[in-house]
Amino acid sequence: MTNTGGGGPRPRTSWWREGAITTLAFALCLLGGVLQVDDTLSPPSVSAYVIAVVSCAVLPVRHRAPLAALAATTAVGVLVPPLGLLLTPLIVTPAVITTYSYSLAARTERRAASAVVLTSAALAAAIPAFGDFSWKDASRMGVVAAFPLVAGVLGHSVRNRRAYLEAVEERARRAEQNRESEARRRVAEERVRIARELHDLVAHQITLANAQATVAAHLFDIRPEQTRTSLKELVETTSHALDELRATVGLLRQSGDTAAPAEPAPGLSRLPTLLESFRRAGLEVSVHQEGTVRPLPPGVDLTAYRIVQEALTNVTKHAGTGSARVRLVWTGDRVTITVADDGGGTRSTPTASTGPTASSGPTASAAADRSPGYGLIGMRERATAVGGHLSAGRRPEGGFLVSAQLPLPPAQDPTRDRDRATTTEEGQMTDGEAGGAP
Repeated sequence: MTNTGGGGPRPRTSWWREGAITTLAFALCLLGGVLQVDDTLSPPSVSAYVIAVVSCAVLPVRHRAPLAALAATTAVGVLVPPLGLLLTPLIVTPAVITTYSYSLAARTERRAASAVVLTSAALAAAIPAFGDFSWKDASRMGVVAAFPLVAGVLGHSVRNRRAYLEAVEERARRAEQNRESEARRRVAEERVRIARELHDLVAHQITLANAQATVAAHLFDIRPEQTRTSLKELVETTSHALDELRATVGLLRQSGDTAAPAEPAPGLSRLPTLLESFRRAGLEVSVHQEGTVRPLPPGVDLTAYRIVQEALTNVTKHAGTGSARVRLVWTGDRVTITVADDGGGTRSTPTASTGPTASSGPTASAAADRSPGYGLIGMRERATAVGGHLSAGRRPEGGFLVSAQLPLPPAQDPTRDRDRATTTEEGQMTDGEAGGAP
């Protein structure tokens, strides 16, 4: 691509190309000077050398000052007839070259067209302005006028082509940047999703296992039989944790998308099993529902289950109480899930029906020093992802409250369905009667 900019250093290949163009233009100018006015051939005169040298000397500056170079070469071409030379397209080759360059570098199409037309008209008008005018001169005038016009059209086409290629390259570059940013965004979202899934799948089981192990250690000396039961429940909990972790890691290691998950995603239908696991760990959970229970979309159903699971896990880990309350309120367009406890925020030791209510020693201090996790963050992200809202905080009367509002699909109107069915049956009966009429 020709450099049409300012006076910066030009590449070495560009200098070689400029030298070749200038040499070729000089040779064509001298060749045009061989033709005489009387249609004879003779060696180039001094005037021909002057025309060639002056016009070709302007060519190297046509990129920095294209309009000035075009005016200079045009003026030199107009002086060809007064010097006794025959004005032909060969002798005005530098003017044709500068016309092409100016059309290529012009800022606007109107300026380029005006300059090209003026150059063509000036060169053509120089033929009848000096000497007699004949039909041969008329044909020569047309040819001389056509060459700058053709060069201007070529320069305009090349400029449009370069502008089109630059626009295509710019769009490709922006598309590549957008693809990279989109890929980074998707990777970040996938990392957050994987971290949330691993947290929800594993943290629940590990918390229950920790609570059961604490109960077993506390009852080891005073109630061996109950200790044996707690240890059996601990084995089952850790076995479930390993199975879920193995399934999750196996899903992540797959190279392609699976046609369907190995088992359905958990939802509120599995809430009794979830609550039973907490009861085995020493947390008594009561459930209260209001309104008409409706089926939830898979994403909302999974979100509701995970919010209850994580909220009860936090109660087991941090509440310092042995009970919690889960409330589900079904309204027209949303389901409200609340999980509340009356704890004081101290790490408790989950017990059986008769066990200690608070821990002491290294376990409590380690739990107090533990940095906060990502449970609340994950619950908020899940609720926001399905178009819901989640709030969590301490209750004025004591304890902690987690409240989530999740959207519900629009309920179908049974009256409208019955009317639609009645209308369909009446239409079918009418069609039958019409078909059976003689």
